[in-house]
Amino acid sequence: MGVNLSGRSFLKLLDLTTEEIEYLLKLSKNFKDLKRTGTPHRYLEGKNIVLLFQKTSTRTRCAFEVGAMDLGMGVTYLDPGSSQMGKKESIEDTARVLGRMYDGIEFRGFAQDDVEELAAKSGVPVWNGLTTEWHPTQMLADILTVQENFNYDIKGKTLVFMGDCKNNVARSLMVVCSKLGMNFVHYGPRGHQLGEQHMQILERNCQASGGSFRVTDERESVRGADFIYTDVWYGLYENEMPKEERVRVFHDYQVNRELMSLGSIGCKFLHCLPATRGEDVTDEVADSAASLCWEQAGNRLTAMRGLLVYFTRCRPERSELQIAAAQEELDHFLQERIYC
Repeated sequence: MGVNLSGRSFLKLLDLTTEEIEYLLKLSKNFKDLKRTGTPHRYLEGKNIVLLFQKTSTRTRCAFEVGAMDLGMGVTYLDPGSSQMGKKESIEDTARVLGRMYDGIEFRGFAQDDVEELAAKSGVPVWNGLTTEWHPTQMLADILTVQENFNYDIKGKTLVFMGDCKNNVARSLMVVCSKLGMNFVHYGPRGHQLGEQHMQILERNCQASGGSFRVTDERESVRGADFIYTDVWYGLYENEMPKEERVRVFHDYQVNRELMSLGSIGCKFLHCLPATRGEDVTDEVADSAASLCWEQAGNRLTAMRGLLVYFTRCRPERSELQIAAAQEELDHFLQERIYC
C-alpha cells in the first residue's frame, strides 16, 4: 500500500507508522542527492509557508527557510514579537487567518496543545519545529545521520541517550528508535528518567519492530554503543531547577573521551545543538572525528525538504489545460477593464 499523508500535519512521531517514517527518510535523502548534484527541485513553486516562532532558533529557522526556497516556496518569518498569537489574538483565530494565506505553517514554541490546535483549525499542514514535549523534525535529521553511517541499515544498532530523558529530544528519540527496530538506552540519573507512560510506548514499539530498550543509571550501559547522544543540561524548560543544581546532578553524565571509549569501535557522537562545551560535552569529543553533530545540523535542511514536499505537494494539482484556461480568463478580464 502506498504512503499518503495528504491533508495531515507533522506534530509528533507517535502519529506516524514505521512505513511512513521510513518513506519520509527516503524522500529526504533523494532531495539531498538532488541538492548535491545541483539538480533543480522547485517542486513547490507558487506555494507559501509561514514560520511561527515563540522560541528563537538557528537550525530550525535556517533549515525551513533554505529548504522552502530550494523548493521554490515563499517564506514569511514571524518572530516572538511579530505575532498577536496568544496576546491580542487566540491560537484558534491565528490558525484560521494563517490557513487562508499560507499553504503550510511551521510552529516552534512551548505547549504541544498550541501546535495541535493550529493543525486542527488552520486547514493546512502544520509542522512541529519544537514544543516542550516533542521535537519530531530533529529526529528525521538524526536518523538520516545514523543511516548514512551504516549504509542505511540501522536495525539492531544501539543508541545511548545521556542526561535528562524528560526533555523533548529524548522522548522523540525514544519513539523513533523503537519504531525503527533500534536498541534505545537511556543512561541518566534517577528522577530524570523516562516515566511509566513512556516505558509502555517503548514496549509496544519494540514488540512490533524487534528493537529493545533499557533505562538505567549504570555507566556500564554505554559499553558497545554505536551512538552516544546528549543534550544541554539546562535552559530546556520555563520552570526547572537552578542551573547550579542541574550541573551538580548531571556532572557525571558528561560525554568525554573516557566515556566514548566504552562504545563500540567506531562509536559516533551525536548532539542536537547548541552544546554547552565543557559541561554536557568536552571540546575534545565535539571536535573529534567521532562527532557527527555538524552532519546532523546539515541534515536538518535535508529533512525539511522532504517534509515540505511530502505534506504540501499531496494536494490536487491543476492540469496544464486548467491553468491555461484560468490564465486566459484573467487576461480577458484585464483587457476589458483596464483603460490606458
